[in-house]
Amino acid sequence: MELLIFGTGGRAVLLFPTRMARFYDYENWGIIHALSSQITNGEIQLFCVDSIDGESFYNHSVFPSVRIDRHLQYEAYLLNEVIPLIHQKNGSTRLQSVGFSMGAYHAANIALKHPHLFNKIVGISGRYDLTQYIHPFDDLMSGFRSNQVYHNMPIQFLPHLHDSEQLNNMHAMEIILVVGKEDPFLESNKSLSNLLWEKGINNQFYVWEEEAHR
Repeated sequence: MELLIFGTGGRAVLLFPTRMARFYDYENWGIIHALSSQITNGEIQLFCVDSIDGESFYNHSVFPSVRIDRHLQYEAYLLNEVIPLIHQKNGSTRLQSVGFSMGAYHAANIALKHPHLFNKIVGISGRYDLTQYIHPFDDLMSGFRSNQVYHNMPIQFLPHLHDSEQLNNMHAMEIILVVGKEDPFLESNKSLSNLLWEKGINNQFYVWEEEAHR
């Protein structure tokens, strides 16, 4: 799979694309340009990965079990290929996981499942349980439920998480959630923030006056 790297050093940022978007879209949309001074000054190094949402969660031509299996293959690619590449290129032992929309789901899910690899999550307008129908957004698993689905929906697995090492690593992370006041995913963000607080995990939750999803 393809990816883009911007910068030569600084804080390593794993940047996930939005729903059905590609690894080059943040550059096309001007996001990279907006961060050019931080990149040039060596404050951050961005690793923009590609998405396979069209082959996994949004592939309604296959059974839901195939969708979650494809997502897990994507996660394995990130863990076994992308993150080692970031360590090689950047040298950081822990990464920042960042995403918008569907990318926020990916950013939060992988970092909360593997918090020993990350020190920060930034989720903007994210949806943190893809099985919930939130008008007009469908349950992306079409009613299918399994252990694999459960363990990839942060709002589902967090309440029952008791692994002390995993929780301690979460406590060490900076977590920022941002969503619009009129966004359909406002309650999803509130739920994730509250679940984190219930586990004693600090997080910053911001609501702006606008809407990201229509």
